[in-house]
Amino acid sequence: MTSKHWLSAPLLITCLAASQALAAAPEVKEMAQPKLVVVLVVDGLPNEQVLRYRHQFGAGGFRRLLEQGASFNNAHQAHGITVTAVGHAAVLTGAYPYQHGIVGNGWVDPATKKQMYCTEDTAHTYIGEETKPDDGTSPANLRVDTLGDQLRYASGDRAKVITVAGKDRSAILLAGKTGTAYIYMDKTGNFASSTYYMAAHPQWVQSYQASRPQDRYYGKSWTPLLADSAYAQDAGDEFYPAKPNMRNRLPMLYSSDSGKPDAPYYLRLKTGPAVDELTLDFARAAIEGENLGRNPAGVPDILGVSLSAHDYVNHSFGPESKMSHDHLQQLDRLLAKFFGFLDQRIGMDNVMVVLTADHGFTNVPEFAAARKLDARRLDGKKMVAALNKHLADRYGADKLVVAFSLPNIQLDYALIDQRGLKRADVEDAAATFLQATNGIAHVYTRTQMASGALPATRLSMLMQRAWDEQRSGDLVVITKPFWYFGGGSTGSSHGTPYTYDSNVPLVFMGKRWFKPGVYGQYAEVADIAPTLAHLLRLRPPAASEGRVLTETLR
Repeated sequence: MTSKHWLSAPLLITCLAASQALAAAPEVKEMAQPKLVVVLVVDGLPNEQVLRYRHQFGAGGFRRLLEQGASFNNAHQAHGITVTAVGHAAVLTGAYPYQHGIVGNGWVDPATKKQMYCTEDTAHTYIGEETKPDDGTSPANLRVDTLGDQLRYASGDRAKVITVAGKDRSAILLAGKTGTAYIYMDKTGNFASSTYYMAAHPQWVQSYQASRPQDRYYGKSWTPLLADSAYAQDAGDEFYPAKPNMRNRLPMLYSSDSGKPDAPYYLRLKTGPAVDELTLDFARAAIEGENLGRNPAGVPDILGVSLSAHDYVNHSFGPESKMSHDHLQQLDRLLAKFFGFLDQRIGMDNVMVVLTADHGFTNVPEFAAARKLDARRLDGKKMVAALNKHLADRYGADKLVVAFSLPNIQLDYALIDQRGLKRADVEDAAATFLQATNGIAHVYTRTQMASGALPATRLSMLMQRAWDEQRSGDLVVITKPFWYFGGGSTGSSHGTPYTYDSNVPLVFMGKRWFKPGVYGQYAEVADIAPTLAHLLRLRPPAASEGRVLTETLR
């Protein structure tokens, strides 16, 4: 017998030792999977409001999240255009706009130069509801997949992904390509889906609609939850003066001129806690109707809930107002009830909860100015008209700006080429003019964006992430801090790369998976998808660029 059939003594000893070590090694147990993952997005909630009002929260809502969860105070929507659609797209894709393609709530179609709404798709309609051409009915414009799509893929489509929101874009972009979205209908107060998802609503939705819960608020008022002294530090009424028929004081009556529930009444429910309560009621109905968290295949389900009212309240009154302050307290109590339902229905030991926001908010400029800050409103239409006149005077060509959806501006390259002009020269001339406009901080051109020739700053990085070659503008305009594009004389807005718009809550709750505490590390909303994918043992979404927040994990 040749020597190759024999093991040397040292090798034999090594093999025996390895075998004994494997036999003695403890069994590695996989971490339990959640039965339900609940992703909560509060539209338009700056993290500073959570911190500022935290001592007034009840025991079961935001306080429960903050005390039992892992929260990041330095978490951001880390892209330069902080609006609803872009923020919601980031949550479960883990991607930035240059990849997921949602560059705004709307943009200018490069071929037609017409406005394109982020989730419009004329191939589909709302089920049983009026559908306008630019209503949001499908995720066709979303270029990538989501965590829910990965869960559906990995489970052979046995996992359920259901989303509900007061806004179409919020529900649709959370649902991804293979989930199912339900949206609050402004004219009827129903929650409805679209034909992209199904031909007809399931029976549980029909039963919910038949009960008409949206009508229960008629003739009732949104009244302050706390004593008057609790609101003593809020901005005064002078920053949102009363106007006839505006109903912009508490108590706010839910009614209409017709004397009965109608379209104006259902629309009015969106500015205040009523639509959030309805959204959470529908989420409960979805959990029961779809049996979420009790999947017979033994796989997790995902429920996405976007609570839209805080955005409407902050737009109308500003985040420093009594209205916004009280609305957050109302929402806190609604979340407590919802968590109580999850406790009873599924057991919170089996539920993983994530809470974040799509963007923050700047203060009302008049309020900021009263605090000695340089803050004003900037009329975008007048600015673009002045730019067009300047370019016409310089180049002898009318309307070289062909369309805009601020902060993006589109130039007429066909006309520029026809006149024998250099595109980069016209871009630079436009940028120089805009840069001199009071309230403008920076202007980036298509040539700069496409070549990556931007200053080495965080602001430039955020704007580069937000720019897509096919859908974004030829000029991208950034206001100075505390300024924003908008007319009128009241209310506030968002959309900039500054921290008041980007810094949002980020909380993970689920004691089996997360270590409670307040974390000082920098984090992004884009980190949600890869973190959940890691815990669910899934492939991350295709364009995910976030990191796994390992510091929070058990």
